[in-house]
Amino acid sequence: MLLRQLEYLAALAREQHFLRAAQACKVTQPTLSAGIKQLEEELGLLLVRRGRRFEGFTAEGEQILAWASRVEADAASLLQEAASLRGGLHGRLRLGVIPVALPVVPLISALFTERHPGVTLTVLSTPSVEIQRGLDDFSVDAGLTYLDNEPLSHVRTIPLYHERYLLFTPESGSLSDRREVTWRDAATLPLCLMTPDMQNRRILDATFLEVGAVPRPVIETNSVLTLSALLRTGKWSSILPHTFLKLVGEVPGLRSLPLVQPVLTHSVGLVLPDREPLSPMARGLAELMGEAGVKGRFEEFGG
Repeated sequence: MLLRQLEYLAALAREQHFLRAAQACKVTQPTLSAGIKQLEEELGLLLVRRGRRFEGFTAEGEQILAWASRVEADAASLLQEAASLRGGLHGRLRLGVIPVALPVVPLISALFTERHPGVTLTVLSTPSVEIQRGLDDFSVDAGLTYLDNEPLSHVRTIPLYHERYLLFTPESGSLSDRREVTWRDAATLPLCLMTPDMQNRRILDATFLEVGAVPRPVIETNSVLTLSALLRTGKWSSILPHTFLKLVGEVPGLRSLPLVQPVLTHSVGLVLPDREPLSPMARGLAELMGEAGVKGRFEEFGG
């Protein structure tokens, strides 16, 4: 059994297509297909369902794929560890981030790349459930997500800041003269919100339900860039974490008002796979974010 054959199998799982998997592995399609066939022969198992195109994995293939992903991840970690021992961390840190936490990414990126200049940082904007899945299947090294709302499994957590919620609303709107706004009143506005598959939206929906309000968003999106652009039109309102003040900035004609009754906060932080040894990338991130001076930077950010 060759490591390369396991890489072919993992690539096929990611790409769901023989040619794209071969291109990702920088080999021809016949080479990839032959490598997977050789793996099947050595294991004595049919792993891939084939027709005129890729049709998925067999039940046995799904189980072998989990091992292939682990072996591939461990091999990458071994190379990173060797590079670190030679004088510095090199490679790629893959960080999954819930969309509403993206305003915090520049601070994480600046701190980490300054400490580890040989590392390339890949930031993936993704729902919290995909972060959990990515940690489980080794496709991300760490995540930035909520820590105290929906359950997380098999992870280590590093709290970074507490998220508070603001109503972003046009100055010409019906509630713009307030110093603060209740959730019930916010529900009466034409809102643009994140899509229901986002944990942030589930938090908002649960809070509205708690106070007996029923919002009727006129626009839903999974893109924070789209939300920012919509707010800049001066036509709609939105409920977002206070960290968006750094992203939206001072926009003429737009006000940000604290939401009350209830005053709501949620903890946001890093999640890392609860396994030993940690990959060098995850370990380097955990060590940096655990330093007292660095944690203070995030407390200030979230203040």
